Amino acid sequence: MTNGMTSRRRFVLGGLMGFAGAAAAQTRKKPNVLFVAVDDLRPELGCYGHKTILTPNIDRIAKDGMVFLRAYCQQAVCSPSRSSLMTGARPDTTKVWDLVTHFRDAMPTQPTVAGHFKNNGYFVQGMGKIFHGGYDDPRSWSVPWQTPEATTYASPASERRQLTENRAKKGKGARGPAYEGADVPDNTFRDGKIAELAVATLRELAKKPQPFFLAVGFAKPHLPFISPKRYWDLYDPKEIKLAANPYHPKGAPEYALTASGELRNYVGIPAEGPMPDSLARTLKHGYYAATSYMDAQLGKVLDELEKLGLRRNTIIVLWGDHGWKLGEHGEWCKHSNVENDTNAPLVLAAPGMKNAGKRTRALVEFVDIYPTLADLAGLPLPAHLEGKSFRPVLENPERKWKSAAFSQYPRGKVMGYSMRTDRHRLTVWVARDDHSKVEAVELYDHRADPQENTNIAAANAALVQTLMEKWRGGWKQVLTEVG
Repeated sequence: MTNGMTSRRRFVLGGLMGFAGAAAAQTRKKPNVLFVAVDDLRPELGCYGHKTILTPNIDRIAKDGMVFLRAYCQQAVCSPSRSSLMTGARPDTTKVWDLVTHFRDAMPTQPTVAGHFKNNGYFVQGMGKIFHGGYDDPRSWSVPWQTPEATTYASPASERRQLTENRAKKGKGARGPAYEGADVPDNTFRDGKIAELAVATLRELAKKPQPFFLAVGFAKPHLPFISPKRYWDLYDPKEIKLAANPYHPKGAPEYALTASGELRNYVGIPAEGPMPDSLARTLKHGYYAATSYMDAQLGKVLDELEKLGLRRNTIIVLWGDHGWKLGEHGEWCKHSNVENDTNAPLVLAAPGMKNAGKRTRALVEFVDIYPTLADLAGLPLPAHLEGKSFRPVLENPERKWKSAAFSQYPRGKVMGYSMRTDRHRLTVWVARDDHSKVEAVELYDHRADPQENTNIAAANAALVQTLMEKWRGGWKQVLTEVG
């Protein structure tokens, strides 16, 4: 390759990130977007500095992109989090605080991030779990959303037998086994089939003249922890450590956490009380295996992207819809405002990035993903967005950014509003019908107590008052600070 050709390539690639001139911006092709959603994924990944769970393909994205160590979802459960991320609006705007309400009830016309790309000339296709469960938004896609049919367990007959027994004990909401590791091919289960569908779809998208936005939603490591045996074999159960803080945060209201109800519906899980150590270790083993299984399916999609020559002009963003507890605070699953649940994975790689392979501690929120992708693609920003493009952080990972991130979670007649600053987490529980009625306050100092084991609100009245003033200013005030 000649020096002139090398210079021209660098010029075009650099233009995407705003480092080239206006002429290149006018002539370059719009970047594609590979939008990867993962269900119940903890930020316990290699690219986050953890050695336990093997995720070489997520790490591949991170090598070419940036890892956001402190990215926060707006509500730590599937539908509210996904609705918020996809619309760029917070739960109090989407009115989605549960698994039943559809965001279109409150936002009938505003485009989702996928719909916005479609409205701006992209071919947009979605598959797997993007919105919650079977919910969809047809106006988001150029062609109907789809997800492959697949068995939940390797042995459906065994599933039916155990489920019958379980329902007799636990009622109609009961489910089958919480984990399984049969010696079967990857495409036995949905994530394997989704990867195959994504690969086939990429081959078709490569032929189209317009840029594409492909949304691929993987189901694992969501319960049940099902994956082929070879992924279980990656881990030695004797080396799996149990949570270091298996107890409720001292001084926190009882309703701050739930009783792991999602997990307790499965066969073999105690109806109440702590998980026996042996079971806890097996559950963690299953979670690790399911995560590595999902990662391997992601790898097949990335391989095809590269094989087709599409990687160079494709933005890749991978996000987990929220965190997940594996015994921390004596609980499992999500459904709370604690750090384990609200802090979720976010990895983004874009063509021409100057800071590829870097991590940032900047506070970002999932409502920021929509405006960031639009910004990187050179699209206008819709007026309804409640986040901010973090493109400046991609250009400088050390940059001072948001001073706080906001999450929330309802508990019956109260709503817990949580604010994460650089050092503290403040959670204020208020009456849902009157936010001036404060029912309880939690305060955790992440320098002294990164696991959030002790609520120090009662002993720090002055600090609570200062943080409450910031909390009352809310996300709108924070956005004015970043300009």
